[in-house]
Amino acid sequence: MFRRDGKRREMGLGSARDVGLAEARQKAEDARRLTAERQDPLESRKASMTRQKEAEEVPSFGAFADALVENIEGGFRNDKHVYQWKQTLGPAYCAKIRDKKLGEITTDDVLAVLQPIWQEKNETASRLRGRIERVLDAAKAKGLRTGENPARWRGHLDTLLPKRQKLQRGHHPAMPYTEVPAFLTELRTREAMAARALEFAILTAARSGEVLGAMWGEVDLKAEVWTVPANRMKAGREHRVPLAPPAIAILRALAALRPEDDDKGAYIFPGQRKGRPLSGMAMEMLLHRQKLEITVHGFRSSFRDWAAEETGFPREIAEAALAHVVGDATERAYRRGDALEKRRELMTAWAAHCQPKTVERWMET
Repeated sequence: MFRRDGKRREMGLGSARDVGLAEARQKAEDARRLTAERQDPLESRKASMTRQKEAEEVPSFGAFADALVENIEGGFRNDKHVYQWKQTLGPAYCAKIRDKKLGEITTDDVLAVLQPIWQEKNETASRLRGRIERVLDAAKAKGLRTGENPARWRGHLDTLLPKRQKLQRGHHPAMPYTEVPAFLTELRTREAMAARALEFAILTAARSGEVLGAMWGEVDLKAEVWTVPANRMKAGREHRVPLAPPAIAILRALAALRPEDDDKGAYIFPGQRKGRPLSGMAMEMLLHRQKLEITVHGFRSSFRDWAAEETGFPREIAEAALAHVVGDATERAYRRGDALEKRRELMTAWAAHCQPKTVERWMET
């Protein structure tokens, strides 16, 4: 019993069945101390219970990160980016913090995740840091944590971690262009959709995301042109790709397998889930299973090396075929065309170089 604002109040200390005599005495002493400090022990206990309940309701970093990726994956350009976010924020890299409550994540926790890979995998570590920062910022926006973001770089982690080594990634491992024809011969024996997507990527010298996100509505088989919209291009500009005969053959073979109710909004290289494209890692895994230490992106380098060393096509045409920005703003302003027909000659020559000696069954059907 105690008095508050001139009125007598009572506060229970718990059931005699659950609270022993010594614990009851301690609780009573704590309550008397609060009254001596002019605090209401009932209100104090209520506030403590509220804080405890809120703490119990705050999700773990792992659960919140997984939910956040699901919410924002629609803004990613392709499935590969979704995979990378899930992979880096998952147990493979964030095992030390995934079970921690969002409000408990500290700078030391973030460093424990980043330091083991900061030097060896600096690019991956840098991207992971940014993703952890994004997760914690989102948690703060939802009222699930307060204070500064422990994953912030400028003025914080940049004082605790070595400076990033720019260009650490180097070039994507590539196959020598002289070996590409033999590789395509073997590739055409495989019936997987990933094999067809990879061959199409090689023949068009396109990026993985551009190929995997390709839709039938983007292709004009009569004009033999594939138009990639600006929102799917790295440079943010529409890119027309002239299709050489082998690339057209791939499309015609796949078109014959399309369901009758497929519309122009369907993916050319569909995945296992209806209405979704082939996985962003499908082509990379195909190379991995063949124990090839190269990347899909590396075939763009194979194409570029072949164009420079084996042909007389101008550098600008080869760069345009790769959808690279060539020249300064003034030069680009005067060069309004995209040299489609000149690039068609280049891509036809590349396809001829890549063409195996024999045509496989899947292309004939």
